[in-house]
Amino acid sequence: MSEIRKHYFLEKYCIIARARAKRPTDFVKEREPKPKPKPETCSFCPGNEDLTPAATAVYKYESNKLTIQKDEDNKQVKNWEVRCFPNRYPALPGHEIIAETPDHEKHPSDFTDDEITRLMQVYSDRTTHHLKNTGTEYVSLFRNHGRDAGASLSHPHTQLMPMPLVPPLIMQELTAIKEADRCPYCDIVEQESGGERAIIENDHWIVFAPHCSRSPFEMWMLPKKHISSITAPGCLTSLGTTLRDTLLKLKTLLNNPPYNYMFFQMDNSSYHLNIRIEPKLSIAAGFEKNTDVYINTMPPEDAARSLREINAPLKI
Repeated sequence: MSEIRKHYFLEKYCIIARARAKRPTDFVKEREPKPKPKPETCSFCPGNEDLTPAATAVYKYESNKLTIQKDEDNKQVKNWEVRCFPNRYPALPGHEIIAETPDHEKHPSDFTDDEITRLMQVYSDRTTHHLKNTGTEYVSLFRNHGRDAGASLSHPHTQLMPMPLVPPLIMQELTAIKEADRCPYCDIVEQESGGERAIIENDHWIVFAPHCSRSPFEMWMLPKKHISSITAPGCLTSLGTTLRDTLLKLKTLLNNPPYNYMFFQMDNSSYHLNIRIEPKLSIAAGFEKNTDVYINTMPPEDAARSLREINAPLKI
């Protein structure tokens, strides 16, 4: 029997179609390896720095200390750990690529603790940098994994896009937050903590399949403490390892599916930072586009249980 569910605090709805419910194995596909650019030709790989615009920030180790350098005068700094540079085909001014690692084949689900923590620090640094720019109202920070999720290049990378406006979705949330007696996201943390939809939970973060999941295996990740942005003091504590472990569960259960992860954050103390992971396992068809009500054939309680049971070892 199908069930209409409402978003936690917005006028948004989804349909959990239990009559069409699928098993996790029904979402597993044989993902045929697609031709990948060889490191000799990949513009994001070390040695090919001259194939991209000059870097805006380069993170590298010097004397066992991580340093940040600017690639002034297009000097193309070598031996980097993370490299940030303008998108060659920007959607908006400031549109930036974050090449997450020199390793062409290694993605965040397989990063070491140090590698994923460093990437989160870069996210924080670059968000801070762009928020200082006059006219920037919002910094969109997201990662597309796999061609079906919008990744046009296979080298591991994140995108960051400063915007001169606050997206309508965030405005809707801010309005609802302002009208609420207390932060709705703090209520969600309390509601989902220790519940059947929880997937990973530690002292600082909770990862869960939202009650109102619009797509199969959708996950939200919330800080237990009220924090508005990745730039907030203390935000990086176990952020990277929690995100990495979540992605590793997803990769193991569903054979490395395409996904998007997105940081929703504001330079506004009333907002509550949240990270959303959406595997690309279904298609928004006519009904969804006609109503903005999504049909989900994987109940979030079942998705959470399947992901929670995965205990995948990290391969380093």
